[in-house]
Amino acid sequence: MNEQSPNKNYLGRLAIVLHAHLPYVRKNEKNSLEEDWLFQAILECYIPLLQVMESCKKHDNSNTKLTLSLSPTLLSLLQNKQIKKKFSSWIKTRIEFLTDLPHEEQVASEFLMKNIKNNYLYWEKCHGDLIERFKKLCITGNLDILTCAATHGYLPILRENPETVLGQINTAIRSHEVIFGTRPSGIWLPECAYYEHLDNILRNCGIRYAVLDGHGILNGSPRPRYGVYAPICSKKGVAFFGRDCESTLPVWSSRDGFPGNPVYREFHKDLGWELSSSELQKKGITTNRPLGLKFHRITNNKSLLGKKEFYIEGEALKKVEEHAEQYLLSRSNQLKNLSLSSSFDPMLIAPFDAELFGHWWYEGPRFIENILRKSIDYSIKLTNLKEILLNKPNIQICDPSPSSWGQGGYHDYWLNDKNAWIVPEITKAGSVFVELSSREFNDDFSIRLLKQAARELLLSESSDWSFILRAGTTTELAKERIDRHLFRFWKLIDMLEKRSLIDYNFLEDIEEEDNIFPEIKIKDWQL
Repeated sequence: MNEQSPNKNYLGRLAIVLHAHLPYVRKNEKNSLEEDWLFQAILECYIPLLQVMESCKKHDNSNTKLTLSLSPTLLSLLQNKQIKKKFSSWIKTRIEFLTDLPHEEQVASEFLMKNIKNNYLYWEKCHGDLIERFKKLCITGNLDILTCAATHGYLPILRENPETVLGQINTAIRSHEVIFGTRPSGIWLPECAYYEHLDNILRNCGIRYAVLDGHGILNGSPRPRYGVYAPICSKKGVAFFGRDCESTLPVWSSRDGFPGNPVYREFHKDLGWELSSSELQKKGITTNRPLGLKFHRITNNKSLLGKKEFYIEGEALKKVEEHAEQYLLSRSNQLKNLSLSSSFDPMLIAPFDAELFGHWWYEGPRFIENILRKSIDYSIKLTNLKEILLNKPNIQICDPSPSSWGQGGYHDYWLNDKNAWIVPEITKAGSVFVELSSREFNDDFSIRLLKQAARELLLSESSDWSFILRAGTTTELAKERIDRHLFRFWKLIDMLEKRSLIDYNFLEDIEEEDNIFPEIKIKDWQL
């Protein structure tokens, strides 16, 4: 690495890396659970993070730096005109629920009503075009926007057909380029999962850097001299940044970290679980489920949900400021110790799911705001991954180790007795598609069928469904999703090979529902 400048006025650098992702959840039905996921993330996470970035940029442009991965499926949802129209009625329904509460609960939820209205006002002012707001922050250099695999496919279990890995990455790059006007140079590998020689595919696709969990770097070959405190570069020419667990544990852990503090908002106590079926049905919601309306505090981790106290916003905001300063002091001391032991410019890489900030941890965006505003007071320079590489550091050549950031650190979470059945199913479909994509189809109808089959294959490969099956939440939904896309894939293949079985109504229906990646190219699956 470059030696420290004697005139440098900071101890080291901190790169916060956020990964924003949701699976493709568009369904031709009203009030779907999957669209609730998206709308809650827009309201509680994406809009507040944009507001924080834009506000802090005005305050201090030079130190307002983050890295943000926006997955292609999320970008597709944020672009969708039909979904944008639905968001307005979704918000109005939530406001009606709060308005109809008993007096005591109305008073307790005033902060929530205020924040919903303010965030919706932001949405209206930018005409629902959040992507354009992200793009502006990227142009100014405040955000380094990464891509991800097209549908967040877990790449190590696709490796039997390398072309399917190519399809995930090339489709993502093409989609990113159409939306942002530039090709991405960095990628968030789904679940930070890496396997041997993946860097060769990344390099050939034009990807120059990625994020891994710490042990993916620490177990590299040869062992990296600076551990996770400096990037490495593989022999194929791809740079990798490793997660520093000291910088992430205080934030992501609800048990050992900040989000579990008693004054913060309780995630699990949601009005949707407490209203009667008739009260929900009056607003067009057929089953009990989270509405995103939460106005109680954690109170005590051992408290039953029925015993939770009302949320007090002022106390929570004071506490999140204290936690941000505590975090910065710890990072400052960490960087000071690293600087004493070496002559290099240490950096801390802190990757998180973006939805942690605002959705899971309601006060999270305010935590980010305090970090952006106060890091300079602790002699910490905020940076992003692209800026680090633009400074052209001397990076050690080192091949990373197979790894992921899932439980156990390798591939167990996506390959176990709950979800292993998926692997042969998507492998078989991938093999057939790779063979068909190598054929010469000259008629437009065959190409149309093949493109839709590619979309269904990509959607079936999403790691989200494997994660849900392993976690044991909404498992029927996850299984239905996989079965749905594989059924559609095989029916399209039959239509392609047996022209007597063509079902135009079926084709038009799934083209309308699964209309992701309009720019998809079959050649993207060819090595």
